[in-house]
Order: sequence, then structure tokens, then C-alpha cells
Amino acid sequence: MHFPCLSTTTASRVARIIGLLALTAVLAACNAIKLGYNNLDEVAYWWLDGYVDFTDEQATLVRQDIARIHLWHRTHELPRVGALLRELEELAPNDISTPRACAFVPALRERLQAVADQAEPAVVTLAMGLGPQLQHLERKYEKNNADYRKEWVKLSPAEQADKRVRKFLERGEMIYGALDEPQRIALRRQVEQSVFDPRRILAERQRRQQDALQTLRKLTGQPVPFSEARRLLRDYLARAQESPDAAYRGYQEKLVEESCRSFAALHNSTTASQRAAAVRQLRAYQRDFAELAARR
Repeated sequence: MHFPCLSTTTASRVARIIGLLALTAVLAACNAIKLGYNNLDEVAYWWLDGYVDFTDEQATLVRQDIARIHLWHRTHELPRVGALLRELEELAPNDISTPRACAFVPALRERLQAVADQAEPAVVTLAMGLGPQLQHLERKYEKNNADYRKEWVKLSPAEQADKRVRKFLERGEMIYGALDEPQRIALRRQVEQSVFDPRRILAERQRRQQDALQTLRKLTGQPVPFSEARRLLRDYLARAQESPDAAYRGYQEKLVEESCRSFAALHNSTTASQRAAAVRQLRAYQRDFAELAARR
């Protein structure tokens, strides 16, 4: 668990409206949380437009849908996210086991699923009207894959490890403050022993992308009842969240367990002052979420 910025895997890039709004479940680890959340409508729109290239009519509807879902999330979901942060705060002064660290994963998945359920009608409607824009989506996929190869696959194992260590240190120090040298060494050792394999991740990404394109072509190639479109998208989302490839599912489970173990090991290595810093930071995030939830 790359605490506290947990990675999220969401549906197709068309349905990434879900992912963008669900990111609020982990924004507690990021700087300028209130500014980022309050501007999420605009960020989400332009992010989606980069994948789909909306028509004027689509743009109006998508902006309305994003605003509606964002308001729902502010009202209903932010208090639940705050409750998760309070649980973390209560645990922060003490050691934590790997299973206890992993116990937060289902809770986060529930929050992501709640956003997915709320966004579903808008996502289905949008998906049914894409048509020729699928070519734009396919080109975007290709660009993203090229970027991923450059940023991860083409790096040597040592370069990959260096990059991951930097990211984990940045996230850890957001909560605990500066980590000492033994903690940094232990973190590097964990990264170097990781099963992380960007080639496997890229292959699964490409499988999901092709699955998304095939599903969307079924929705746009001929008239489809809304109920059937919803079923097709739900089936796709299920395959996106849990790969049909048993080997990849096993690999994914190992990554999750590894992340939980790494987080527990890092937390258990922290000093009393580092844990006190974590408590203060988690309380500050809770205040931010409470203020955001109160704003309408």
C-alpha cells in the first residue's frame, strides 16, 4: 500500500469520469487538497476531453453530469473518506500488521464502487454516443502506451527501483516528515525485492484498452437498448477490475500484499515523533475534508 496515495484502477478511459471523482478518496496525501477538489469539475472535463474530444452537445451534458456527481460526492462521500482518515489516525501511534494495513483496501474499493454506481447512467449515455470518436480514443491509448514504455518499460531495473523509491519517499515524508537513513535503506531493499514488472502491467493495460474499444464498438455500431448497453459496460468494468487472466490476477494480489507489507514495515520503523507528525497531518486532512463537505 503506497500509503497514503493509493493507486486506483478504474474502468475505460471513457469511464474515467469515475476515476477522477474517485481520486478524492486519496487526495488526503496530496498538496493543495482543497484547491484540487474545488477545481475537480474543470480538471475532470478537460482530462476526459483529451480522450474523447467532445462535440459541443456532448460537452454541455458532460459538464452537467460532472457537476452533479461532484456535488453528490461532496455531500455523501467526503464524510466517509473523513471516517477512513480517523481510523488511520487512531492506528498511527501504534505498530500495525500487514493484514491490518490491507484491511483498508476493501473500504477504499467500496468508496470507488459507490462513485462508479453514481456515475453509471451518465457514463452509459456518453458511451452510446461516441461513434467516430473511438478513433481519437484509440490514438490516445497508443500515445499513453508509448509514454508508459518510455517512463517505465525502457528503464533498467536499477532505474525503475530509483524512480519507485523516490515516489515512495515523497509519499511517506508527506505524512511522517523526513525519514532517516536506515528507513530509506529498508525501503530501497523492499523495492529491489518487489515483484513489480512494468511489462506485465503494460500488457494488461493493452488488454483492457482493446476490451474497452470492442465494447464501445458494440454500443455504437448499431442501436442498443440502454439496459443492454449498461450490461455490456458493467461486464467490461468487471473485467477491467478483475482481469480474466488468472496469472495476472495472482500477480496483482502479490502487489497488493507487498504494498501492505511495505507500508506496515515503514510505519513500524517510525519513531514516536514521526508518528506524532502523522497524527497531526491526518487531523489536518480531516479538517480539510470537513470544510469541503460543508461547502455547497
